[in-house]
Amino acid sequence: MTGARNGSSRSAAGHDARWRPRDRHGRTCGYSFDAVQCGKRGAHYCRPRADRVVRFCAELLLHTKGPYQRTPFVLAGWQEHEIVRPLFGEVVWSAEWQCYVRRYRIAYIVVARKNGKSELAAALQLYLLIGDDEQAAEVYSAAADTKQAGKVFEPALRMVQLSPPLARRLRYTKNARRIVDEKTASLYEIITADAKGELGHNPHGFNLDEVLSQKDGSLWEAMTTAVGVRLQELLFATTTETNEAGSFGADLIDEAERVQEDPSRAPHVFAFVRKFPRSEDELARLRRLFPGRDDLPVSLDPWDEANWAWPNPALDSFKSRDAMRRQALEARSDPQKENGFRQFQLNQRVQQVTRYLPMDLWDANTGEVAPTPEWLTARLAGAPCWAGLDLSSKFDLTAWCLLFTDGWVLWRFWAPESVVPLLDRHTDGRFSQWAHDGWVEVTDGDVIDYEAIYTAIEADNDRFLITDVTYDRWSGEPVRQEVEDRTGLTMVESGTTYERMTQPMTELMRMLKAHELRHGGNPVARWMADNLTAKRPADDPDRVRPVKPERMRSGKRIDGAVALIFAVDGSLAVDDSGSVADIF
Repeated sequence: MTGARNGSSRSAAGHDARWRPRDRHGRTCGYSFDAVQCGKRGAHYCRPRADRVVRFCAELLLHTKGPYQRTPFVLAGWQEHEIVRPLFGEVVWSAEWQCYVRRYRIAYIVVARKNGKSELAAALQLYLLIGDDEQAAEVYSAAADTKQAGKVFEPALRMVQLSPPLARRLRYTKNARRIVDEKTASLYEIITADAKGELGHNPHGFNLDEVLSQKDGSLWEAMTTAVGVRLQELLFATTTETNEAGSFGADLIDEAERVQEDPSRAPHVFAFVRKFPRSEDELARLRRLFPGRDDLPVSLDPWDEANWAWPNPALDSFKSRDAMRRQALEARSDPQKENGFRQFQLNQRVQQVTRYLPMDLWDANTGEVAPTPEWLTARLAGAPCWAGLDLSSKFDLTAWCLLFTDGWVLWRFWAPESVVPLLDRHTDGRFSQWAHDGWVEVTDGDVIDYEAIYTAIEADNDRFLITDVTYDRWSGEPVRQEVEDRTGLTMVESGTTYERMTQPMTELMRMLKAHELRHGGNPVARWMADNLTAKRPADDPDRVRPVKPERMRSGKRIDGAVALIFAVDGSLAVDDSGSVADIF
């Protein structure tokens, strides 16, 4: 066996250092396994609980195929310490149930193909079936079709058949494709991807395999909304990167990356994402998130074998390097095969639309936190700035942004009340709270109140020294005329084209890296910055432009980020021969 298979993971000593909620509620844990008892309290890593799952795999299960077939299912270091131990060892105190329960209820595992996702998922499903002390447990595997779902179920069935203790305890019903534990009245079965017929389940465990193949999120939603009566259910999605921007799979993978970058975003969600970066910015982000890791890519060269380990943690263990070399050799001379190699072997999104702003950089540019919107208004009164206006359709959000010469940024947002329920659904109710706290002005009726926007721009023109206003030409001529007539400001036409957006977007990224912005922690602007996706043409990746989401379908908004880019665009219009101060 290789060291990668049975050796300690590089994170083995870091379980207690993992981010978790600051919560000291609850009695001393006291959970014990194999003569080891946990003496911690509050939110913590419980080693005996994690030990139990690791031992379950090694002592009751066998590998079903590959170089380790019929040998004990000893978890590889990365499987054990970076997935299984955190998933089952992290616990929190439940005031409702008066006991400790698993912290993680949803998990995303995103790695390249042939890294053992299916066998690992099968092992975890079997543990949830009989090892979790859950009576009448319902455990399900699903995918785009029953054939794909069977890729997780069949290894689980084979594990049962190869294990005498499990074979004695569990019964398989072939026609129903179901494994039953009569001792606890529990079952494990395949379900179809037709969500309409899957609303009566009460899952204790659920795995959605190869999310990239799902036509939509209806099945995932059906299962994640079916929980509520189990003590500690676990629902997880396993997948390789998708190539369809805007799809359910793309949205789920993007969310997994966000949670991996910022676990406090959703403390109940676990994310293990290993993707080959597409740009220097993505590579730099990985190095910030995982400092000192020797398996990180060293460059953006897909043919350099030193870059293969990160998206393929099983490489040189149960994933063959020779096989990868052969595929790489074929892909180098065939563009279509190259795309497949990047997507499936390097777990890279080949489609040109990707998330743009690293949120760790965004948060590092907070500066002093603004307690209210008006705090910044008073602080910056009289200061010089550039303005950006992203005026949406009359049925949606509008953003006004002021970029000051010292790096401070001030936003104003407007939305008709009719759009609030939709945005609440996509922000867990936060949008209404932002409106209540004054970060968004909600106007009466079904359409945006343009008069409120004009009045606010007039007031800001009186408060600040605004050089000019860069706006999207699709906002319309009447808007330009009205703002100019009321304020005397110069309106500079722009648009979200490669030609116009590349320079200000590149400059915005530079400013974030240099910590030259201060946004005060505006929560609406942060939400929009997190939603910002950008497109780069395949033949010229240095060019970039923002991509606006399908508003009514996705519930995402990027207006504030676009308004900031417009303001940055205005700041770049300063003649190099003069100074900023000369303008004011």
